[in-house]
Amino acid sequence: MDTKIKSVVAGIVLMIGWASAHAQDVQNPPPSMLAFAQSHNCMSCHSVSRNFMGPSFGSVAQKYAHVDGAQKQLARKIVEGGVGVWGPVPMPANTQVTHDQALALADWILSLDKPQASR
Repeated sequence: MDTKIKSVVAGIVLMIGWASAHAQDVQNPPPSMLAFAQSHNCMSCHSVSRNFMGPSFGSVAQKYAHVDGAQKQLARKIVEGGVGVWGPVPMPANTQVTHDQALALADWILSLDKPQASR
């Protein structure tokens, strides 16, 4: 299977995972998005609900809850990395993550701030 087809399939899987994220509890993230985050080393520094080496995804969702363009900002940070927003520890670039995958991951992270009843 060539790389472009793999990217399309991964994007579809992520979008299915994103859709199911709205029905999940914050403490029990959807397996597809959690598996994606784990397989791309996100969970080496982040947790869904507790701060670790980096901020929890829940903390990120709260911080960006009312920021215009938050999904695109977070997707860019996922791909390009960054430093200074959450302290001196840099977040490395994730060049193996496509733009569409980063958007889906950012959308899932942002959904963690929504009240359970609306998910």
